[in-house]
Amino acid sequence: MAKAATPVEVSKEQLVQDFKVLVADAEALLKATASQSGEAVTAMRARVGESLAVAKDKLTEVERVALDKAKAAAVATDEYVHEKPWHAVGIAAGVGLIIGLLIGRR
Repeated sequence: MAKAATPVEVSKEQLVQDFKVLVADAEALLKATASQSGEAVTAMRARVGESLAVAKDKLTEVERVALDKAKAAAVATDEYVHEKPWHAVGIAAGVGLIIGLLIGRR
């Protein structure tokens, strides 16, 4: 059974797609500007502007979701350390030991 994509993963994929559309529109704008002027250039610039606005909005949303998740993780970690300080010390010591062993092998 396939794992369902989270909203952040879907947003990342959509953001990448929106930037691809933006690049394609920018390339088309360059081609239109080189060979034509007037209405075609104005219409293409409008499309590029709209694509850029959508991409910026989605990027802002992805950043907001990532920040919210980071804050939630920090709060959960803080609560865990306050509830079980000796567990946290043990975990930190274990991680430090492993890192020390890995560095010592070099």
